[in-house]
Amino acid sequence: MKSNKLAKPKPPSTIQYLDIAEVKEDIVVMKDGTLRAVLLCSSVNFALKSEDEQNATIQAYVGFLNSIDFPLQIVIQSRKLNIDGYLQKLTELEKQQTNELLRVQISEYVAYIKELISLGEIMTKRFYVVVPYNPSTDKRRGFWQRLSSIFAAAGTIRLSHDQFAHYAEALNQRVGFAQGGLSSMGVTAARLDTQSLIELYYSTYNPEIRETEKLAKLEQVQVETS
Repeated sequence: MKSNKLAKPKPPSTIQYLDIAEVKEDIVVMKDGTLRAVLLCSSVNFALKSEDEQNATIQAYVGFLNSIDFPLQIVIQSRKLNIDGYLQKLTELEKQQTNELLRVQISEYVAYIKELISLGEIMTKRFYVVVPYNPSTDKRRGFWQRLSSIFAAAGTIRLSHDQFAHYAEALNQRVGFAQGGLSSMGVTAARLDTQSLIELYYSTYNPEIRETEKLAKLEQVQVETS
């Protein structure tokens, strides 16, 4: 006798709930057809600067904001610093150390770090600048082209190879301009490559398991596209 039970539907993938369509060529492609580039920025110890240096930094920042004609997003991520691997490496070095004095010093240093951690969580901060490119706001495009892009934004837009190349070129120009403006303030901005972007979003959306379940290298990652 044939069973009338229907197969249970496969649960939807969490990928469909993300605004990201794909990550390629150091660029994040959003489902609405817009692009993003992410810059990892160094920090500036503003408090240790002299008054003249502080004023110069402020003026450079104001000049940078006044010179751009596109939006920027500044993101600051605070994460608990995991130094378990560092402590484990020190413990192994302690066991391998033949010099008794150095062995004792390493042991005392490990004990000091553990006591320091017990007093409070050690946090690390990372600073990002997100540079976007939205074809619908490109002044060089015609009115009807921009209008059609706005109506198409409700669904997932598939960019052709030529479209992506054209948009990527415009985005790269913005990235170069942003890096130059940040450099004028003494901020070093390094653009994240494809692997780094994937790791960034993976750790952002999976903060609890990112330490226990490491992300594989790009060539080993299989992404569900359907």
